Amino acid sequence: MTLFNIILEAAPAASSSAGFAAIGAGISAIGAGLGIGRIGGSALESIARQPEVLSDIRTNMILAAALVEGAAFFAMVIALLVVLK
Repeated sequence: MTLFNIILEAAPAASSSAGFAAIGAGISAIGAGLGIGRIGGSALESIARQPEVLSDIRTNMILAAALVEGAAFFAMVIALLVVLK
C-alpha cells in the first residue's frame, strides 16, 4: 500500500482539524524515518570508502539525525496542540 492510498483512506476521518493533524503527524514520522535511514546508509557508504575519517562521519551523522528527529518531534507536538485545542 502506498502512502497516497493511506492518505486517501484517512481523508474521510479528516473532516476536522484533528484528522488533518493526525495525517500531518503520520507523514512527519514517515519522513523522519526515511531521512534518518538515508543518513545512516550514506554514512555507512562513506565510512566504507574512507575508514580513516570514521569519527568525523559518525559525529556529523549523529548531528544530522538529531536535527531530523527534532523537526519530526516539533511537527508531532504541533499536531497534538491542534488536536487538543
